[in-house]
Order: sequence, then structure tokens, then C-alpha cells
Amino acid sequence: MSQQPILLNDEQIRSFITNGFLILNADFPEAFHQRLTEQLGTIYAEEGNPGNNLLPRIREVQQLFDHPTITGALTSVLGQDYMLHAHRHGHYNAQPVPGGWHKDSYWGYSRMRNHHPWWAMIMYFPQDTPLELGPTGVMPGTQNYETRTFESDETEGEAYASGKAGTFALIHYDIWHRSTANVRGQSRYMLKFEFMRTQVPQAPSWNNAAATWTPPADLQLPIASHDAMWEDTWNWLSGRAGSLAGTRTPSISEIEELQEQLRDTFEPVQLNAAYELARCGQQGVAALAQALHDERLDVSRLAAYGLSVSGSEAAQVLRSALHDTRPETAAHAAFALGELGASVQPALKELAGLMSHPSEIVRLAVVEAFGLIGEASDEAVSSLIRAMQDPVAQVRFTAGLALAQVGQGAEAAVPYLAEAMEDENRYVRAHAHEALRYIGSEQAKDILIKALFNARWCPTTTPANTFYP
Repeated sequence: MSQQPILLNDEQIRSFITNGFLILNADFPEAFHQRLTEQLGTIYAEEGNPGNNLLPRIREVQQLFDHPTITGALTSVLGQDYMLHAHRHGHYNAQPVPGGWHKDSYWGYSRMRNHHPWWAMIMYFPQDTPLELGPTGVMPGTQNYETRTFESDETEGEAYASGKAGTFALIHYDIWHRSTANVRGQSRYMLKFEFMRTQVPQAPSWNNAAATWTPPADLQLPIASHDAMWEDTWNWLSGRAGSLAGTRTPSISEIEELQEQLRDTFEPVQLNAAYELARCGQQGVAALAQALHDERLDVSRLAAYGLSVSGSEAAQVLRSALHDTRPETAAHAAFALGELGASVQPALKELAGLMSHPSEIVRLAVVEAFGLIGEASDEAVSSLIRAMQDPVAQVRFTAGLALAQVGQGAEAAVPYLAEAMEDENRYVRAHAHEALRYIGSEQAKDILIKALFNARWCPTTTPANTFYP
């Protein structure tokens, strides 16, 4: 079997951008999935859910993520240097009633979610999973909605990760999903793993032939179309960030209409208005800047998404908003600056100055912004070192992720990452390991290897098998 990643094609990327998921299947033999299913049954019965220890507990699982179909899909969506996140979970479903619709949190925490695909999940089903066995259901196209835009008992348009043993669902991390009813009552397992992009795309990382955006043939939207947002995501993945900005010359009445739509109560309408205003040059930026300070937080948040794709013209507006007295507005501005990327270098010093802000949501947004920008500036690295010592765990573990995104230029953070490997929070420790790996200096590797050896795991040691063989 060739180990060269099998990259996605244009049509698959279009489908992922719009629908928010792809169903894949790798060419493992049936016996491979059967062995995994049997192991899971034994482990769940004797030890319970292994949680974050799925990989070391079941060594064969790593083969799933080394398969060229899976590495190719992840590379296509997240770039070559994607990260396998430390959080992973085995889902067991034997319930005859469906679960509730939800978006996953970020390990129990909340954050402003990225529309650009910085995060993805893979769900693997080791047994044949027909609809009667309760596969995961997803609502296509809902990955960029913070609110649930459909009734809780509505299933029209629902798609299912249903198929033969070895079915993989690659999903946008933020899509609305649920477990469906397992009417057979037999054991159904699903292994969930999370992945993160570490670099802003500079060029397409999939098997790209077309330069311009067109919707996919298999568009499955039960709710709304978002042409401007989809085009922006395609261009961003192609290494053309900000190319949506200023592509439309609106009339005054068109701007006013879009402003009204931005204050609608239905999020898909608001979302389209935000991205259409991003097309409208200075007039659009001015309208979005006003909305950023709206009394309604949902309007402010959606305005930030519009500003995040409005190009360099939005930078000064966002720099001013960093000093707003409402923490949410400042956090929204920091998020948008992060998504604007390297073009906002003049704002780095102002972002660094917010690391002493009393609000943790502002500090968290600043840390994430430094990670998205990815610049190894003195302001960024010193701010992230400071964040590694923040009293709030989410700020600390996000700083570790951001340092991984900064990479080799964050050498000054290595001693602090070594200290973080003793943190009480599992994700602070895990992200410190990842940051050391991406920094990659000799000092970083020495610290990392020692820590991994000290924490080494024996996958065959269980309460029933302590020493032999």
C-alpha cells in the first residue's frame, strides 16, 4: 500500500466547504475492523472508556491515521503540518432514542469559532453501521452557525455517517451533530479524533485544478446558501486570503439594507449580510465597524467575521476596538485581527498590551490571535510566555497551541513550556508537548523526549494483565 497521501479533489473540497463534512472509507481488510471492534468491546467491559488514551491503549488505531486516504484528506483540509490533538474519545451508542443536537465544546471550554477550517474531526466506525445501529447524524451546512437554526426534532436534510465497517466521517469541528437512535440495541462504537491546522495556507494543499469557486454538485443544504462566505473560504484555502474584500461597489440603499439584515434574528441572514458587507470596500468596513459596537452581542460577533475578511482596510477599525470598554467587543476585534493575519503587524504591540486585561475572554482572544497570525515577533512570543503563566487554564493551554503555530521562532518559550509539562491541567501539559515538537530545537527535543520517556505507556498492562507476558 502506497503511503503517499491521497489528496482530495476540487469537488470534495467544495463539498467540505459547503456541507461541512465528507464520508470516506479506507481499504483496510474487514478483519482489521473486526479486531478493533472486539478489542473495544473487551476494553469497555473490563476498563471503561479509555478517553484520551485510545491511541496508546489500542495500538492499531494509529494505523487509521497513517492511511493515505486519511492523511490525504487531513492534509487537503488542514495543510501538511496539521496537529493530531491530545483530546480523543470513544463513543458508545446502544440507546433507542436519538441524542440532542449540539456543537462540541473545546474540551469543556468555549471560544469564538473559526469559519475558516482551522479545526476538523474524524469519526471512525469500526463496525458496519446501518441507520438502524445509530450512526452520527450531521446537519449539512451548519458548521458556521452559533445558534441552532432548526427545530430540535427536525430531521429533514439530516445526513448520516452510515456505511460499512471502516467508514470515516471528516467533519468541520463546529458542525451541528448528534447520535441517532440505535433501534437494534447492539453495541455501536465510534472513535472521535480532533485535528488542528498550524499554518495559514499559502497555496492549495489538495489536488487542485480549478482556480475559481463554484458550488459542488452534491450541495445538501437544508437551511441556507452562503455564496460569499464559501468563496472566501475557497480563496483562503488557496492562499488568497482577503481576496473577497472590495469586490463590490454598492449603492447607499444596498449598504442600508445589508445593515438591516445584519440585525436580523435569523443567523443565516445575518451571516450573509456580514460577508456581503466585506465585499463593499470602505463603505462595508464602516458599516461593519458600527455593528461591531452594537448592543446585541450576536451582531457584534457577526460583524467581526465580516471584518476578519475585509482586508487591510479593516485593521485600523479593529485596532481602535481593542480598547473598547466592553470585553466582548475587544475580544471580537482581537479575533478578527488574528484572522486578518500578517497584514496586521502594526497591531501586535497593542495586542500584547492586552495581556494584562482583567477579562479572561480578552486575554484568550489575544492569545488565539497571536497563534492565527503565526509571527515569531518579540511581542507575540513574550505575550505567549506570559500567557503560559495565566491563572486561567484555558488561556494557558491556548498559549501552548499558539506557540505550536508560531513554531521555530518561539525558542525563548522552551523553558516555560518545560515548566508547563507539570501543570495540573491535562491540556496545558499536552499543548506544551506539541509546542516543543513544533519549535523543534535541540533543547526543545531533549526536554520533550525526556518527558515522553518518563510518561511512557504500556498498552498491554491492564488490571487483569499486570506483568506477564
